Amino acid sequence: MALTDPYYAVIEAGGTKFNCAIVTPDKDIVAEIRIPTTTPEETLSATVAFFSAQREAGYPFSKMGIASFGPLDLDPASPTYGYITKTPKPHWSNTDLANALASALDCEVVIDTDVNGAALGEYRWGAAQGAGVAVYVTVGTGVGGGIVVNGKPLHGLVHPEIGHMLVQPPAGITGTCPFHTNCVEGLASGTALGKIWAQPSDTFDDDHPAWDGLAEVLGNMCHNLMVVLSAEKIILGGGVMQKPGIVDKIVAATEKTLNDYVVFPEGRSLQDVICTPGLGTRSGMLGALALLD
Repeated sequence: MALTDPYYAVIEAGGTKFNCAIVTPDKDIVAEIRIPTTTPEETLSATVAFFSAQREAGYPFSKMGIASFGPLDLDPASPTYGYITKTPKPHWSNTDLANALASALDCEVVIDTDVNGAALGEYRWGAAQGAGVAVYVTVGTGVGGGIVVNGKPLHGLVHPEIGHMLVQPPAGITGTCPFHTNCVEGLASGTALGKIWAQPSDTFDDDHPAWDGLAEVLGNMCHNLMVVLSAEKIILGGGVMQKPGIVDKIVAATEKTLNDYVVFPEGRSLQDVICTPGLGTRSGMLGALALLD
């Protein structure tokens, strides 16, 4: 599909809030709302009400892109295609997301994970332009990662779950994930950091030892992404990555474990590969638009 309509509906569906918007093909946001992610009934009802009101306000649309938290069923042949499947988010397991909104709003819906959408948005318009293999990782309430290969989001059997990659934990630290003892999400997410250190991660001082541990964990993750995918871009987004200087720490930790094993093309370095989003905080929302292009 090409972006030929005057307006598109997009949703960045997160575990905390649904960011809903009407967007033009030029990526201009003409209407926007943030809806708390409470129960499916409340959240989807408010979502439908917002988009219905936008049509009445003169912003007609026939296509919707959804970049959503998951796990998701992304098999078009599956009877539960477009569903959120087994998620730790209370009330949301086995929720029909794509089909319910398509029916309620009489529109075509394209859905993918929030991080696959963000990776695609960065590939189209952000920091990953021209990259044959691009990875977007968000480090916030949880940790998730999306992969774009030659311009297409990677699904595979289900879809990537980079947040549940097993890594070496920092000395004396045990992960908090209920499924895996020492996965990235259970060691590096904002939720995990708060539990491990018994204080909210946004209250850590600059010299708090959590930052070195975080860099070590995410450095392990980036090491694995480099040797498995030969990633040309690893984009680190999310609230925890807003900490000044943290990306430099992660680059240094990755360089340490790679130990000069990966040979970079002339003029390239790990500092070019590991970076922050080119679209800022809009990667997910614009990624939902990119799903329609």
